[in-house]
Amino acid sequence: MAPFHSGELAVQERMGQAHIAQRVGRMIQAEIPAVAADFLAEQPMVVLGAADAAGRLWASQPVGPPGFVQVVDAETVTVAAGFAPGDPLRAALNEPARIGMIALQPRRRRRMRLNGRAEPVAGGLRIAADQVYSNCPKYISRRQIESYRPQDSPPRRGTELDAAQQAAIAAADTFFVASADADGNADASHRGGNPGFLQVLSPTRLRWPDYQGNSMFMTLGNLAVNPRCGVLIPDWATGGALQLTGTAELNWESGTFATGSQCSIDFTLTEIVESRGPLRWGPAEFSPVNPAVE
Repeated sequence: MAPFHSGELAVQERMGQAHIAQRVGRMIQAEIPAVAADFLAEQPMVVLGAADAAGRLWASQPVGPPGFVQVVDAETVTVAAGFAPGDPLRAALNEPARIGMIALQPRRRRRMRLNGRAEPVAGGLRIAADQVYSNCPKYISRRQIESYRPQDSPPRRGTELDAAQQAAIAAADTFFVASADADGNADASHRGGNPGFLQVLSPTRLRWPDYQGNSMFMTLGNLAVNPRCGVLIPDWATGGALQLTGTAELNWESGTFATGSQCSIDFTLTEIVESRGPLRWGPAEFSPVNPAVE
């Protein structure tokens, strides 16, 4: 598939970074290099972005022992089952789907992304890659795994953020975004910053800054043509997560920009799933390039 669609091209032009995007975009490939295969095999967690049967986008974090993600060949990855009970994508991915995947390694500030087509297989998913590329270490908080304790607690669901959920979001230094283009090609991306960079505007509205990145604007480009969006906010200490689905709007009004940002994104949620997971992580060492939060 072509490196960029119309939404990405439009945002690149608006930001005056189309020439950079064309250069950086050469890193995108359909084949999975050996170094990426080794990286994926080390990970105890990945984040997947996809749509449910109603077309709502969600981001989920399946987990497992290192090796639960395996590269089968240069174009194919398998992910063993690792969804929390009640995860919105657990049922949705029982059917073929367009999917985005990001693997994040906090302890070494490394990440890579893979977008493609998923189909269910015995014990998990098989993903045929369309786009594979790495990202720089910017805005990744360094942290270490402390323990792995299986959980089997049911999720909590709602349509508005309660006080505890709002406090957790205000303290977050990391979250993930699921988005898709007009044709439904999904993507999963990472967002990081100092606590407070993800703002709670109301029980149903969030805002976050878009910090300078690789100039390809894949998430913003998707949101420019398809406002449906999923957000996953990990609770690193408990292994849990808040999964939100809703719609996002690009905000170009300069008065809404945070320090170091290029624009802001306003997110309106329609449903919340709060779950618990097995991975426990230690405290964060924030990225030294994080912009200050006012």
